[in-house]
Amino acid sequence: MSTVSQGPISLTGDTIIHSSSACSQSLQGVQDALYVLNGKWKLPIIIALSGSPKRFRELQRLVSGITAKVLSKELKELELNEFLVRDVYATTPVVIEYQLTEYSQSLNSVIQALRDWGVQHRQRIIGQHKTA
Repeated sequence: MSTVSQGPISLTGDTIIHSSSACSQSLQGVQDALYVLNGKWKLPIIIALSGSPKRFRELQRLVSGITAKVLSKELKELELNEFLVRDVYATTPVVIEYQLTEYSQSLNSVIQALRDWGVQHRQRIIGQHKTA
């Protein structure tokens, strides 16, 4: 069995062995990501906005099950974290649209990895229940 060392991280087969400092850094990074993307609504909102800018009611229809109060709170937090911008148009009545920022594209690989894992997990669990 071979061991490859990459600074504070060693790879042994399929196992990743972290040094204490690398482990702390990994934990901090994951905690930061979970803090920003917490809850079950932020990523679905981002996915719903991925095609084009949307108005509030359109987002509420696309993200089924979310209440107006929760959607409003989540949109404010996503704006604070620079994942979306709120555009207000001085028309009568006032039109407000939400659209993703360029920075939100940094989540593409995260969303893809979660999607892939979710599909794999669903197949595993459904497969276990079929054979049981």
